[in-house]
Amino acid sequence: MYKTIGMVAHVDAGKTTILEQILFHTNSIKKAGRVDNKNTVLDYHNIEKQRGITIFSDQAIATYKDSTYQLVDTPGHVDFSTEMERAIRILDYAIIIISAVEGIEGHTETVWQLLRKYNIPTIFFINKLDRIGANFQNVIEEISNNFTKNIMILSKPTNDNNISYILDDISTETIEFVADYDDTILNKYLDGIEIRTPELIDTIRDLFNNNTIYPCLSGIALKGIGIDELLRTIDLLVEPKYESNNELPLAGTVYKIKYDDDGNKLTFIKLYTGTLEVKNTITHKLSGKEIIEKINEIRIYNGTKYNNSDIAYPGQLIAVTGLNLSYVGEGIGDMNDFNSYMLIPTLKSKVIYSIEENPKDILKIFEILTEENPSLDVVWIEELKEIHIKVMGTIQLEVLIHVVMERFGKTIEFGTPEILYKETISSKTHGFGHFEPLKHYAEVEYDIKPVNRGSGISYDSICSVDILHKRWQRLSEKNIPDACKKGILTGSPLTDIHLTLTTGKSHVKHTSGGDFRQATFRAVRQGIEKTDNILLEPYYHFKIKVEKHLSGRVITDINKMHGTVENPINKGEHIILIGKVPVSTAMDYPSQLASFSSGKGSISFVFDGYNTCHNTDEVIKRIGYNKSADKDYTSSSIFCSHGKAYTVKGCDIENNN
Repeated sequence: MYKTIGMVAHVDAGKTTILEQILFHTNSIKKAGRVDNKNTVLDYHNIEKQRGITIFSDQAIATYKDSTYQLVDTPGHVDFSTEMERAIRILDYAIIIISAVEGIEGHTETVWQLLRKYNIPTIFFINKLDRIGANFQNVIEEISNNFTKNIMILSKPTNDNNISYILDDISTETIEFVADYDDTILNKYLDGIEIRTPELIDTIRDLFNNNTIYPCLSGIALKGIGIDELLRTIDLLVEPKYESNNELPLAGTVYKIKYDDDGNKLTFIKLYTGTLEVKNTITHKLSGKEIIEKINEIRIYNGTKYNNSDIAYPGQLIAVTGLNLSYVGEGIGDMNDFNSYMLIPTLKSKVIYSIEENPKDILKIFEILTEENPSLDVVWIEELKEIHIKVMGTIQLEVLIHVVMERFGKTIEFGTPEILYKETISSKTHGFGHFEPLKHYAEVEYDIKPVNRGSGISYDSICSVDILHKRWQRLSEKNIPDACKKGILTGSPLTDIHLTLTTGKSHVKHTSGGDFRQATFRAVRQGIEKTDNILLEPYYHFKIKVEKHLSGRVITDINKMHGTVENPINKGEHIILIGKVPVSTAMDYPSQLASFSSGKGSISFVFDGYNTCHNTDEVIKRIGYNKSADKDYTSSSIFCSHGKAYTVKGCDIENNN
C-alpha cells in the first residue's frame, strides 16, 4: 500500500528534520541527519547545503508496519512556492510543521490555503517545544483563530518535556470531542452506551479523511521527541487510497521533470489507477496531434538513489525515461492535463550574459529550466534580443545563477526584477476579426466582457454549428490564450475576461486552421480597443507584528506604499496589522522593518492576486508599449476584392461593414 505524505512548513520550522527523524525511526536510515551538518537525505544539492533550506521537492521512502510511505519534502521559502504547489498536488496527506516559538508565519498561511484548495487531509505538528519562547497553547490558539477550530489535540507536552499521547488512554474529553462531529458517537454517549476504542478510532479516521477534523501533535524533532506518536497517528489514520485493479484504465499525472547527470530526461509520474510497465507506450496530445512514445525505464527514487522496476502500481511515485515530449501537468492515460495554479510569479527579470556567449545556447539552458519549472516561462524578446524569465523573488535569482554555473558551466547575472503587470477591460465590448488574403478565409466575432478579479480567461460559444463548423470553433477557442497574451496599455497579458463566440464564417475551399488563429487575434484586439482598459498590478496580503509604539510608523509607511490597513489587533505589548499593499512598493519593506524595529518586528507577505494599478500613467509611460507598432497583435482585418487583399483598421471595421 503506497501512501504519499508531504512535509510542508514555513522555512526553518523543522520540516526536513522531522522527515529525517521519521526515516530514522522507521529504520530507513542508520542515523538522522541535520540541516546544520549538511548531511540530510533530501537536501543534497550543493545550493541547499550552503543555504540550509529546501529548494527542490524530493522524495524518500519509509516502511512502517504494513505500509510504504512516500515522503515528500517541499520548499519552505516563498521564492520556491511554485515548486511547493506542484508537489502538494500529488499528496495524499500532509503534515504542517509549525514552530512553537514563531507560530504561524506567512508561508504557513499559503500552505494551508493550498491544502484546502486541493482538499488534502492535514496533520499539524508543533515543533521546537524546547526553545526559549516556545508556547504550545499560543500556537493552538493561532491555528484556531487563523485556520480551523476543528483541531483534535492528540499529543501535547508535559512539564518534563515529554509527550502525552491522547489515544493511549481514551478520556471522556476525547469522546466528547468526537461526538461533536459524529451523530452515532453522540447518541451512544448520551444514552450511556459504551464506546469501544476501535470504534472511536474508526470514527476519528473517517472524520480526518473527510477533512472534518485536523489532528495536532507536538514534539522536539531534533531530539526525536514526538516522532513515535506521529508515526502511530499516521498508521492509525492514513488510509490506502489506491487499489491494484487491472480492469481500471491507466491514469496518472506528470508532476515533475528533471534531467539527470547524464542528460536523460526524467518524467516523474504519480499513478492513480492501472499499472505501467517498461516498454508500455504513452500517447501525448500535442497541438491537436497524438504522438506515441515508449517507456524505456522505470525508476523508484529514494533521495539521490533509485532502483529500477519493471512495473509500477497505483499510488506510486515513479520516474520514467523515454518520454521526451512529456511536460509538467500532463495527464497520463485517462487523466486530464492540469495547468492551473494558485501561486504565480509576480516579477520578471532579464538574463545577462557575456557577449561572447551565443544567445541560442543561453536560451536553450533556460528552456530546459523552464521545462523543469514551468513558472519561469522563459521568452526570447526578438526586438530587444533579450531573454526574460518570471520569478518569485531575488533569492530564486541567486539560486538560478548557482544552478546555471553548476549544471551548465555558464556565468550569468540578472537585471533588476520588474513587476509583472496584467490588463483587463472595464465594460462589455464586441470584437470582429476577418482574415482573407488570397486563398485564405476566416471570420469570427466575440462578445467580450469583464469578470471578477482572479477569474482569468474563460470562453463559451453561442454560435450554431450550422453557421460555423465545430472544428473551426475549436480552433478559434484554442488560440484565445495566445490572443490574450498582450493588452493595449503595456503589452501585458489580458485577464479577468469572458469571451463568447457569437458568429463566424469559413470557406469550403480556402479556409485552413491558421486562418482562424489570425482572425481570433484580430477579433480580440479589435474588441478591447473599443473600450476602456485597466492596468492591474500584483498585491500582497501582509501581516505585521510590532511593538505598540511603532504601529504609527508602520501605518504611515503602508499608506505611503498605497496599501490599506484593517483594524489593528492588540496582542499585549504588540500590535498586529493586516492589510493589502502593492508588490511594487513593498518589495524592500521587510529589510526596512527589521532595521527600525531592531529585528523585533515580524512581517509576512502572501500573494493576494491582481488589482488596479496605483500608478497606471507612470507605468504606461515607463514601459512605452506602442500597440500600433505590434504587428503580431493587430486589430486590422484583411479583406480580398477582385483577387487583391486590402487592410481595414480595427477602428474602421464598422464603417467597412
